[in-house]
Amino acid sequence: MSLRIGILGAARIAPAALVKPAFSQSSVSVAAVAARSLDRAQTFASRHRIPTAYGSYEELLADPDLDAVYNPLPNGLHGHWTRAALAAGKHVLCEKPFTANASEAREIASLAAASDRVVMEAFHYRYHPLALRVEELVASGELGRLEHVETAVCFPLPKFSDIRYKYELAGGATMDAGCYAVHMARVFGGETPSVVSASARLKSPKVDRAMTAELRYPSGHTGRVTCSMWSSSVLRISAVVTGSRGSVSVVNPLMPQMYHRFVVKIDGVRRTEKFPRRATYEYQLDAFAAAVLEGAPVKTSAADAVETMTVIDEIYRAAGLPLREPS
Repeated sequence: MSLRIGILGAARIAPAALVKPAFSQSSVSVAAVAARSLDRAQTFASRHRIPTAYGSYEELLADPDLDAVYNPLPNGLHGHWTRAALAAGKHVLCEKPFTANASEAREIASLAAASDRVVMEAFHYRYHPLALRVEELVASGELGRLEHVETAVCFPLPKFSDIRYKYELAGGATMDAGCYAVHMARVFGGETPSVVSASARLKSPKVDRAMTAELRYPSGHTGRVTCSMWSSSVLRISAVVTGSRGSVSVVNPLMPQMYHRFVVKIDGVRRTEKFPRRATYEYQLDAFAAAVLEGAPVKTSAADAVETMTVIDEIYRAAGLPLREPS
């Protein structure tokens, strides 16, 4: 059994997120790429040893030899082309954030549930042993009763012409860096929280360059998410979960293969743990292939994406900003 994947768009993230991991996965091949121009698709295909190039996304979706598509298009286009891929009978690995808003996420989740296709949101960190270990510590009760969860994803993106700052493409810090922080807050907090308050720093009247939100979970513990693409927090990627008996603190939970620090403190006793340097994207592709080829469960399903997008919408509302809209 093998899985043949086509890429919708010659995106910068595609080589690291899919092409390179596929070379180490014997049951997966990247068989085609489509771009808005055939020349661009052919250049990308040649550079990355992809056998087929298409000059439109529709042509790729019509290819009967492809089993699945990877959707790394701009945020505002995720929903449209995931919907089109499902209509074409393809499985979908869609980059985060899943859609422009929660309403669109619910629509796509409904379509996915009514099909026999796998739809996975590409929160690659979620499949790495480090993230699984945080989840295990929380679920085991070793930290005691949960009290507070704090996640942060801040990085510098001073190129303000970047599509991630464009409202019409569903941009903003909370959509880009923040969707990771929100998702980690959900996973590591054990529940989907509600938003108590949020404060944004703006790049333009509708687009946030930084956001901080205060959260409350159904079980009573609190949380905070911080994200930015341009702020005084130049680089900060972390998660801290605190309970009545202790805490777990993680530096770089998103790409631990590059560098990570994992510290657990229980009843005053401190220990560190180390994890494999295998890329998060490789674990993610393993999970996607297993879901398609073997029927394995999906941690970052379309239903899970609805929960994340609901929190993101709540953050924008609390900050007094409009929700993002599909492009």
